[in-house]
Amino acid sequence: MSTDRSGFLAAPSPEASAKGLLRRELLAARALLTKEDVARAAVLLAGSALLLPELAGARTVAAYVSVGREPGTRDLLEALRERGARVLLPALLPDNDLDWAAYEGAERLLPAGRGLLEPAGPRLGPAAVLEADAVLLPGLAVDGNGMRLGRGGGSYDRVLARLTAAGAHPPLVVLLYENEVVAQLPSEAHDHPVDAVVTPAGTRRFAS
Repeated sequence: MSTDRSGFLAAPSPEASAKGLLRRELLAARALLTKEDVARAAVLLAGSALLLPELAGARTVAAYVSVGREPGTRDLLEALRERGARVLLPALLPDNDLDWAAYEGAERLLPAGRGLLEPAGPRLGPAAVLEADAVLLPGLAVDGNGMRLGRGGGSYDRVLARLTAAGAHPPLVVLLYENEVVAQLPSEAHDHPVDAVVTPAGTRRFAS
């Protein structure tokens, strides 16, 4: 919840409140998935994502390590690395911004705060994402206009703002389950559309 100029807590906007409700509903649906459901979906997601021309030609891909019942990225990370791509993974900073380090294999992932896994290698700085030829974003949903619903922490809002400020426009791709592609999401001024969504059923692209 934000504060107004007088220092008092400001009520959340209707859009922010609607997003909070949606997040709870989507996370509850994910909680019903079995480990087998998640594993099967991860294989299909990796297969579809690897066919994307944006990833096929990418020398550097900014990605993330899926945890829990998130749509799985680990098969995809390893496949990109084996293909010769440099894969950058985020490390959460105390202010919720993201630092980055190179993916060096599953054995070089370390437990971090909030149940996350982070790369063990040297930190490259928040600006390292500007080197990415494509960016894989975590999310909870995307709508028909390509607007993405994240978890609400703001980390990737900072990443996207950093890219925009630098004039960098790598393709933005989000990996989701099929039920998480919806007709319309509540949106706010800082929200940024993605270029494509990959689900176990395939890929959908959005107009720029």
